[in-house]
Amino acid sequence: MSTGPMRRAMTRLTQPHTARPKAPGITQLSFSGVGLVVGLYFFSISLTPSLLPREGWIQGLNSGVTFTVGYAIGVALYAVARFLTVPAARGWVRALLLIVSLGAIALQTGFAVWAYVGWQNDTRASFGLDPLSPWVWPVIVIVATLVAAALLIVGRSIRTLFRWADNIVDRFLPRRLAVAVVAVVLGSLLWWVASGAFVNAFFTVSNWAFSGRDLDTNPGASQPLDTLKSGSPESLMAWEDLGRQGRSFVSTGPTADDIDAAMGGGAREPIRAYVGLRSADTLEERADLLLDELIRADAFDREVLVVATTTGTGYLDPHGVDSLEYLWNGDTAIAGAQYSYLPSWISLLADQEEVEETSRVMFRTIHDYWSTLPDADRPRLYLYGLSLGTTGIEAVLSSIEILNEPIDGALMTGPPFLNEVHFELTRDRDPDSPAALPVFNNGRTVRFANEEGLAPGNGPVWGDTKVVYLQHGSDPVVWFNQHLALAEPAWLAEGERAPDVSPTMEWYPLVTMWQVLLDMPSSGGVPEGYGHLYTATANLHSWAEVTDSPLTDTEREALAAHLEERATLIDDYLNRITG
Repeated sequence: MSTGPMRRAMTRLTQPHTARPKAPGITQLSFSGVGLVVGLYFFSISLTPSLLPREGWIQGLNSGVTFTVGYAIGVALYAVARFLTVPAARGWVRALLLIVSLGAIALQTGFAVWAYVGWQNDTRASFGLDPLSPWVWPVIVIVATLVAAALLIVGRSIRTLFRWADNIVDRFLPRRLAVAVVAVVLGSLLWWVASGAFVNAFFTVSNWAFSGRDLDTNPGASQPLDTLKSGSPESLMAWEDLGRQGRSFVSTGPTADDIDAAMGGGAREPIRAYVGLRSADTLEERADLLLDELIRADAFDREVLVVATTTGTGYLDPHGVDSLEYLWNGDTAIAGAQYSYLPSWISLLADQEEVEETSRVMFRTIHDYWSTLPDADRPRLYLYGLSLGTTGIEAVLSSIEILNEPIDGALMTGPPFLNEVHFELTRDRDPDSPAALPVFNNGRTVRFANEEGLAPGNGPVWGDTKVVYLQHGSDPVVWFNQHLALAEPAWLAEGERAPDVSPTMEWYPLVTMWQVLLDMPSSGGVPEGYGHLYTATANLHSWAEVTDSPLTDTEREALAAHLEERATLIDDYLNRITG
């Protein structure tokens, strides 16, 4: 038997390997030319318009991350080409390619820098914000440099780890196979750490930290004495168990006197029922307690009953709930339940199952009792949710309980990208209907609205159950999704974008998805009427449509003006007491 294969195998194990090209050290000031060219291109498009105006440090964060992504893509492409032994340009060809590439990217970056201030100030002016300060550029450059440097160090550290593992496995396997094995095994391990152990630890620590904050009381909130409010001395709910946002909800709404001042008299005192996470040990117990609270306050004797799903911390938007109480002269009962201690930007990732299950259980408990009452003696039943709360509403709307006893309607404000029903309705909208404000099935059950009112183009027939999605074209919480990475969204197409979206905003692979994602934390820091902040007027008109309000258009406009003035006074008061 020939000894050739055995000899070659022994040689493979005993002879030293060909040295790899030496990579720059973790902190070494040495960079890939291809990586720099691609990174600078990504940097330039990071300066293009997005949904919202950006502060300097946010733009710096955006540009730093975007440059690093581009740099990594450039380095990866060059490494793959070298791995596949693709011939590289040399001599004068290499020099010419380098000069042309750098010249083109310099022009691209220079134009983007020049145009950045213009589009930012145009967007800021349309949002009612002051123009950018000249000091924005030093902030952008410093933050972008620090972010890019930190990410580069992390990336090089991971590369060093992979090379160390490659060198070990390379002693026993052919080099390309060793690289593939290490990439799969070590990549899977790092993914598990990042998406599993690290994420779980982050959520656990966040829940612990924010549960302590939930014990605080917001400025302007104090224990109600009105027996129709949860947390009052007669209530089944202890004031201290309602949570920070629950205490604000039950103590800061309009009184009958407030409503009389706007509506001319005859108002009833609104009912507000709320159950906090500390009110009972289990979800079912909290649902039963909330129902008992509604029965105690004679909520089923009102004209309108709303089961509201809160955002992460238990927040219910005053613009959404106050406007309904004014609209129906206080003849209302609103019930809410806390399901998390986390703020919305974390709850959006951590509490999807909790919000859906809480909504279903709360609704089922209240609906089962409501459905036993005679039609003529029970209130009209509605659902309400803002942001992540709309995810819970969609879970209820798809449940079996409402088939035999349908609800009267629902208002969903600022639905996030998690909402499958909203996504499907927008995707399957009627022809010639814009994605930013669609019409579905001629508006027979579901209609869309913005600050100007319902979408035009709905038909004359609107069924007994009326559902409205209230959304802004500039709300990144609504429009972000993973499809932005590789496909241009319909809401950016010509003729389909909303009036509050910059006409110069363009789609770029990967970059637009990152930009809209980065807009999300800023969506609550813009003026009302933009981003994720919905005005009292928009909520009022949406509720009027959902509930078939008897008010005339003139009366609704007068009430809207009163609500906007009241909101301004409340904001001024809170600003004074918080310093």
